[in-house]
Amino acid sequence: MEYRRLGASGFTVPALSFGAGTFGGKGPLFGAWGNTDVAEARRLIDICLEAGLTMFDTADVYSNGESERILGEAIKGRRQEVIISTKATFRFGDNPNDVGSSRYHLLRTVEAQLKRLGTDYIDLFQLHGFDAKTPVEETLSTLDDLVRAGKIRYLGVSNFSGWHLMKSLAVADRYGYPRYVANQTYYSLIGRDYEWELMPLGLDQGVGAVVWSPLGWGRLTGKIRRGQPLPSTSRLHETADSGPPVDDEYVYRVVDALDEIAKETGKSIPQVALNWLLQRPTVSTVVIGARNEEQLRQNLGAVGWSLTKEQVAKLDAASAVTLAYPYWHQRFFSERNPPPV
Repeated sequence: MEYRRLGASGFTVPALSFGAGTFGGKGPLFGAWGNTDVAEARRLIDICLEAGLTMFDTADVYSNGESERILGEAIKGRRQEVIISTKATFRFGDNPNDVGSSRYHLLRTVEAQLKRLGTDYIDLFQLHGFDAKTPVEETLSTLDDLVRAGKIRYLGVSNFSGWHLMKSLAVADRYGYPRYVANQTYYSLIGRDYEWELMPLGLDQGVGAVVWSPLGWGRLTGKIRRGQPLPSTSRLHETADSGPPVDDEYVYRVVDALDEIAKETGKSIPQVALNWLLQRPTVSTVVIGARNEEQLRQNLGAVGWSLTKEQVAKLDAASAVTLAYPYWHQRFFSERNPPPV
């Protein structure tokens, strides 16, 4: 397993990390992701560690805390062997203050997460979303306290706009607070919006991408084909978890290119899609999910080899879309403002 620096920090993480959103299966949304129990979680973690995958990502809202609890149970006795990544900000309770990035909510939330995870520190803590109702200074000063107390090692964000992230970094620099070194972001061959602003920002400011949903909500598994119904187990049946709308013909065009390269390389379509991501600028780690051992072993096959430049170019072309303004206009000034890829 290749290890990479997490942004501009001195911390290294595996190129692939495991998403524990399938642990627990509570509620209609997370029940559609999976319902892995403690015993199966231990087995999946065994396989990950054997392959050198040591980072496990979860969040407080995943199955209402059950994902964190199961992960904590499954790593008992081997905490020093793993990297724990978790998130918070979204509503977790009925109290008016059970949401956001206020000092009140973050302090209570992190304490509860530590208990569920059965640990006294979190390796990477990420804000799950931007809280526009709480001053950035309040959020960062609270996170600074948690870092100084040894309860959090590194900080990141998720689902931030470019200005959300840049404002936060500027405030951190102004007051000497710890900087965000990770951006947990959606990025895939059929979702390349990350490249428009967040990737250049990451390159400039030293923020590494922790990629979620790298197979575009299951659209890039190779099971979505022209003229064929959705697989019975597809998450796309769940309208609340189908992701952003994607034109069918666009998906088919990308899958056709993936199919061609999969035949050339002897790899599966998901492995090719994941390997493409691993070659993109700023990508520190790609979060893979798995309902079972077979899926996990398949996804682990995305590392240890590399697509050729020609194959990458073919996938780039198949997944290209018209950029939003001002990004399409900036391409005319590439001599002085080159795109990151």
